[in-house]
Amino acid sequence: MAVAEIKTTKPQTGFAEFWFYFSRNKGAVMGLVVFLIILFVAVFAAFVAPHSPSVQNRDVLLLPPGWTQGGQWTYLLGTDAVGRDILSRLIYGARFSLFIGLVVVTLSVISGVLVGLIAGYFRGRTDTIIMRVMDIILAFPSLLLALVLVAVLGPGLVNAMIAISLVNLPHFVRLTRAAVMSERTKDYVIASRVAGAGTMRLMFLTILPNCLAPLIVQATLAFSAAILDAAALGFLGMGAQPPTPEWGTMLAEAREFIQRAWWVVTFPGVAILVTVIAINLMGDGLRDALDPKLKRS
Repeated sequence: MAVAEIKTTKPQTGFAEFWFYFSRNKGAVMGLVVFLIILFVAVFAAFVAPHSPSVQNRDVLLLPPGWTQGGQWTYLLGTDAVGRDILSRLIYGARFSLFIGLVVVTLSVISGVLVGLIAGYFRGRTDTIIMRVMDIILAFPSLLLALVLVAVLGPGLVNAMIAISLVNLPHFVRLTRAAVMSERTKDYVIASRVAGAGTMRLMFLTILPNCLAPLIVQATLAFSAAILDAAALGFLGMGAQPPTPEWGTMLAEAREFIQRAWWVVTFPGVAILVTVIAINLMGDGLRDALDPKLKRS
């Protein structure tokens, strides 16, 4: 009797294995597709946007969307109170939102991983001081703390990104510290230390690469949180300043028209909602693909 050869469906290469587990989460794949579309639109905004985001047309003030009565298809999503095309401003606003998320996550990851690595590796008084400072930061509501920092530094996009980065810092510090404390006593670290590896090599080349999986997931979630916080600061007038086509600033400018021009408020809010949901779904997929416990299940 011929014995049928059993072929495993589990991929062997690194990326193939990652995609195998990531693609099992259909929501994550959908989020990835939506995020790639938003990224494409943001990168090629100059070619995709039908109008300039700052040009004002006084002949079409508060023009409704093109498919409604009184609308024009040349202004698909309508215009705002000064005649600017809402679709074009949303497309250019994607640039600012993704740029804010990228800068905030980069600053938070670099500083948080460095501080958490020091705290988790050296322990003792250094660890105690660092973690008490992080506890103090976490004791404040994140948006309130960001508002206070921006009020001290001054309103503006750059200061808003710095404030949001500081607010997100404790999450990366605590996560890195916990991962380092778990790894530093394992056999491969002890073997490297016995073999003569120095402190810097142990920290950055031996321990840190094995702590990256949870940090990648946290960075994805922090990306969406940064977009939300930046929009909130812009809405409160402490983030990007008009006439910058940033989604939160667009909402702030449209507050007084919420009852008689619904499209001016609705579309920036929908853009924030869709972007944040897409990134969070991607974060769930990354967790499924990078967590060994979920892989075994």
